[in-house]
Amino acid sequence: VLINSGNANACNGSQGMETAVAASAVLARELDIDEKLVQVASTGVIGKPLSLKPFEEAVPRLARSLSAEGFDDAARAMMTTDTVPKTSGRRIEIDGVDVSLFGLAKGSGMIMPDMATMLCFIVTDAQIVFQELQAVLRRCVDLTFNRITVDGDTSTNDMVLALANGAAGNTWIDEENPGGREIFEAAVLHICRDLALQIVADGEGATKLVTIRVIGARDDEGAMTAAQTIANSALVKTAFFGQDANWGRIMAALGRSDCLLDPEKVAIFFDDVQMVKDGAGLGDAAEEACTAVLRKDSFTVTVDLQDGLGTAEVYTCDLSLDYVRINADYRS
Repeated sequence: VLINSGNANACNGSQGMETAVAASAVLARELDIDEKLVQVASTGVIGKPLSLKPFEEAVPRLARSLSAEGFDDAARAMMTTDTVPKTSGRRIEIDGVDVSLFGLAKGSGMIMPDMATMLCFIVTDAQIVFQELQAVLRRCVDLTFNRITVDGDTSTNDMVLALANGAAGNTWIDEENPGGREIFEAAVLHICRDLALQIVADGEGATKLVTIRVIGARDDEGAMTAAQTIANSALVKTAFFGQDANWGRIMAALGRSDCLLDPEKVAIFFDDVQMVKDGAGLGDAAEEACTAVLRKDSFTVTVDLQDGLGTAEVYTCDLSLDYVRINADYRS
């Protein structure tokens, strides 16, 4: 995997594709492998031509310095507006054999399902057939990276890549080994969720990590629509930043979502403190208690529609003054 940061190499036409192919060839020659085995990943400014020269100069040195201890360096090197590197590991046992998994990711802004401006790479020494690895990864991404939002903006570049070398020598994880697959998938899900939450917590200018949980919808699809609309509302997110339990903004977001609901049934909680019952606020004392919840770095907003069994969770953050500052002069 060849990663560059600072230039997305997107919207550069045939020149951009030629540079990507040429960069992969540089690494393939250095490692003496087929070019088809090189996966390139770029992140940064869109529409800026990418020069091949930095790859030609850096790749030989990078190839010589490859190390099993180099993941933290890679996680830091691919940061853009991230303030911290993001890594997560897991060790499991499959049929009596130790198996290791490790993931690294970058992402801080322009984050909204599906994924958006984020990169994630998961490596493992598990023996697992391709079809199972692909299926596991898709399910885990859908439950994690596809349920986060920082600012509601998508981008041109994103990727989640899983690599398995089979060195652990465990019994093959395939359709005939459902027990092994279940253990492995739980570990991948743990890593994906951990990294996804790290991305949201490190959202551009973010001061709070917020879980939006919608329950009691008529179906899961409606619950997800409602949760995403709330999580992406600029008014809701600025209220989180201001530590203002402005539940009317949550109701307004619900109303403009495509989720079918009866507003007179809605209940809203900040953590376990109820603010709204049957669509009406519970008064100043409840609002004061909810404001105390909003002072925390991490909390959950639960919206109960009391209309069915549909549920969904989306992870978001607040929208602060620093978000504007970061993005007002991103290219300068």
